[in-house]
Amino acid sequence: MHETQVSITLLTCMAKACPSSLAKISSSVLPGVFRLVHSPLLQGGALVAIVDFLQALVLSKTSNLGYSQLLKSLTEPFHSPQSPADGSVIHRQSYHSVARCVAALSSASPKETPSTVAGLIQEVKSPGSPEPARVLALLCLGEVGRSGSLGGSKEVQGVILDAFTSTSEEVKTAASCALGSMAVGSLKDYLPFLLKEISAQPRRQYLLLHSLKEVISACPASSLSPHVESIWALLFQNCECQEEGTRNLVAECLGKLTLGNPAQLLPRLKQQLKAGSPLARSTVVTAIKFTIVDHPALIDSLLKDCIGDFLKTLQDEDINVRRVALVMFNSAAHNKPSLIRGLLGAVLPHLYKETQIRKDLIREVEMGPFKHTVDDGLDVRKAAFECMYTLLDSCLEGLDVLQFLDHVEEGLKDHYDIRMLTFLMLARLVSLCPAAVLQRLDRLVEPLKATCTTKVKAGSVKQEFEKQEELRRSAMRAVAALLAVPEVERSPSMADFANQIRSNADMASIYQSVQGGEGGGPTESMDMS
Repeated sequence: MHETQVSITLLTCMAKACPSSLAKISSSVLPGVFRLVHSPLLQGGALVAIVDFLQALVLSKTSNLGYSQLLKSLTEPFHSPQSPADGSVIHRQSYHSVARCVAALSSASPKETPSTVAGLIQEVKSPGSPEPARVLALLCLGEVGRSGSLGGSKEVQGVILDAFTSTSEEVKTAASCALGSMAVGSLKDYLPFLLKEISAQPRRQYLLLHSLKEVISACPASSLSPHVESIWALLFQNCECQEEGTRNLVAECLGKLTLGNPAQLLPRLKQQLKAGSPLARSTVVTAIKFTIVDHPALIDSLLKDCIGDFLKTLQDEDINVRRVALVMFNSAAHNKPSLIRGLLGAVLPHLYKETQIRKDLIREVEMGPFKHTVDDGLDVRKAAFECMYTLLDSCLEGLDVLQFLDHVEEGLKDHYDIRMLTFLMLARLVSLCPAAVLQRLDRLVEPLKATCTTKVKAGSVKQEFEKQEELRRSAMRAVAALLAVPEVERSPSMADFANQIRSNADMASIYQSVQGGEGGGPTESMDMS
């Protein structure tokens, strides 16, 4: 991609300095350029270079390399079901790349923009247009609108709203993306319309909130500041939505909005913890997760001062609030551990408490002639163990490893998902602090042995066999990590288990395959971000 970028930049210089040379080599160069635009690989600097090149071509007025020819070459593949030359399906990334390129052509030749926009609108409205062409036309309208070239067109608004009612999820998503991009290009024309629609159209709320997220993410804080109060009020009107997906979108919008003016908005978010329902509190806590971004940010120093207040929701009476608090804590530990290192002493007891199985949250549900056990505490326990896994990498020095191992030991006997996670944690602990693991070895061996020797009942469904097999393999990876520690077989229980593995053909086979690195080796990589 870097060589591509440099090559395209050279072509751009040629288009500006000696356009006639391109007329001679266009038949060999342009097919390669368009292949790149239509591939899933194009992004970043190489995409920017191609955008610049296409603009330079239009401005060079070179014969056979004009606006209409370039536009046709960009969009033609989207009008047949098997579009690219190799017959494969068009990749999602190429829709966005082509839309960027179409918008670049339009801005380089403003007199062509009205007819281009009219053609795109017709493409979306036409019932005979193939779905890829409609999706691309919507994204192109969005990208042209991002440059402010649509002039608040009311017709475009109507086309977008009609697309929201499509039976195709791809068309609806493209319409949502387009409306957001148009509002970025012309806030005064489209943002009030977008906010009004969010309030008036509950069924389209999820798609419209995606549009709003695009506006908040892409607009500089200075241009968004006159609209912050109306956006803030609207988001809090919808923070108690029953649909978790919608609440997460509201939270993401709140978090990104707060990033634009943290000094003013972070205290207001904190204030919302005291009021509101459990759903509102969970939305506010999730919003904080979206303020914890990878790159250094102005918000970090302010967040460090108040993140302890948000982490107090680990003691909330509502289990869902505690779950999202754990997810937020995990995000901080993964992305910005400096925010929470000083709070571990106060937070860890509440984290460990959430790893315990609570019988009052387990119930039986009758499903026809069968009884099915439902554990309402499973999700919060999984979130707690995921936090523990992250802390091993980011905050090991702040952990009492023996206390930590107590909870890992309990997890080794828990639900399938949690056992899979604690087997990974155990293998990680062996490499990080083997001495502490050896102290607890006799207690850790028993649940490992139980998993490796358990067999599924005859007559079980295929899924049960597969899950048990994966559990055994994951447990055996932890065993392999333990057996790699010098002196480990001084433990009588470990020596006995090692002999059992050697003498059992089935277990010996699993042990040999995980030692050979099959399936990820003794310590699978796991991204808990």
